[in-house]
Amino acid sequence: MTRDGNPKDKAERLVIGLSGASGVAYGIRLLEAARELGIESHLVMTKPAEMTIGYETKLSPRQVAAKADYSYAIADIAAPIASGSFKTKGMIVAPCSVRTMSEIATGVTTSLLTRAADVMLKERRPLVLMVRETPLHLGHLRTMTALAEMGAIILPPVPAFYAEPKNLSDLVDQMVGRCLDLFGYDWPDVKRWGEELAKGRRKTKT
Repeated sequence: MTRDGNPKDKAERLVIGLSGASGVAYGIRLLEAARELGIESHLVMTKPAEMTIGYETKLSPRQVAAKADYSYAIADIAAPIASGSFKTKGMIVAPCSVRTMSEIATGVTTSLLTRAADVMLKERRPLVLMVRETPLHLGHLRTMTALAEMGAIILPPVPAFYAEPKNLSDLVDQMVGRCLDLFGYDWPDVKRWGEELAKGRRKTKT
């Protein structure tokens, strides 16, 4: 059910994970975008993510959790998102720390976040990891390769300067929109290369 009591299609559920890397703004904005698009959001945050929220934003973890339709404790392994029988469109981990990435790659999951990610892989559902680390050593790259071979999508939050961002919010929105593209959602706050150019050109006859 939605917040206003209306039923939602089960296929329109999206799991959003926040782990303990810099860039919690991506996960927070994803929750806001999900609400704007009418997507039922299921949130799980690690303890380091809750700490990072305090470092990087003026929000509290509770306020972030309130942006989701459902939120779960990191140790709640009985949560619906821990089971493959609970249908979702997929999962986004934003941001994704190297520790979280590595744990998902091994399949030895120790929290609800990494268990939920493992579910996406085994059920062949989209799993998008917004990995926040640079520079990358060979171990990081090999782990990313392993995850890509398992079916995960590695999406580092790389800014798109062709979108002419005016502030940090523009940079965040662009990456959030590109991330949602991978699930087939068209969020209006993303700027797309070539669209304005195409509008400005007239169709010529050959």
